[in-house]
Amino acid sequence: MQMDLDQLQALAAAVAEGSFDAAARRLHVTPSAISQRIKALETCVGRVLLIRSRPVRPTASGETLLRAARQIEAVTAEVARELGEEGEDQLPVIALAVNADSLSTWLLAALSAVDPPLAFDLRRSDETRTAELLRDGSVIAAVTASADPVPGCIVQPLGRMRYRPRASPAFAERWFPEGVTPAALARAPVVTFDRTDQLQGRYLRRRSRRRLEPPRHYVPGSSAFAQAVRLGLGWGLVPDLQAEGATRLVDLDPEGAIDVHLFWQQWRLRSPALERVAAAVSAQAEIALDPPTRRRALPDD
Repeated sequence: MQMDLDQLQALAAAVAEGSFDAAARRLHVTPSAISQRIKALETCVGRVLLIRSRPVRPTASGETLLRAARQIEAVTAEVARELGEEGEDQLPVIALAVNADSLSTWLLAALSAVDPPLAFDLRRSDETRTAELLRDGSVIAAVTASADPVPGCIVQPLGRMRYRPRASPAFAERWFPEGVTPAALARAPVVTFDRTDQLQGRYLRRRSRRRLEPPRHYVPGSSAFAQAVRLGLGWGLVPDLQAEGATRLVDLDPEGAIDVHLFWQQWRLRSPALERVAAAVSAQAEIALDPPTRRRALPDD
């Protein structure tokens, strides 16, 4: 199989920009040239690589080629820097996927410690979904809850973020006067990050052994989520890292903590820039997170 670099570059640009026209502007060619290159690549591999929607989306085969295209981009950019072909004022760009709570608590300290500095393109996603961004080639590394390596990636355990069901004192007194019972959990409003957030539901199933549907507030921001709990909108699973020094939060269930095990996944790629990022992330995780342990299956897993 002979894959042309211009064709792979056109595929990556089309997915990144969302359309052939935008990809053409990025690569300083015509939309027709983008279309011809992608069609030639599809002919070469014998498969459809893009769904021509708005925005364009890669097929499963397209995701495989997309990973290859972006890995080649990363390698050639690294070579160009070593040869001095890029300006000294141009920082290498590293695309990372990260969950919101890590982004709001410990990860930025790690990235600020990377020296020489880099430019970061951070993609926020639920920790159970960040590996998908690795799989489709959108990022080259991720903080993820998945211990199973994405094809072409290596995995390193980082540690655990511990979440506890918390609420303001007034909220706890009003809604849980008899403690955290299934009946109280069915009535009490709960703060949920977004509609993909599974933590609150996981706790509810563990505590009640049945499916509960309490009133929900959707607050899609890590700091805003914790603030909503502090202000008494509802109870929620707040990580220990965000609750430190928060005197207005009550631990509703001291035995009900949930651990989220985090892992660093990155492309199996020799890149000095990526190695510096991995080292900084690992060092900060040792400071901020509970040590990694063998994950135990929970009753609801």
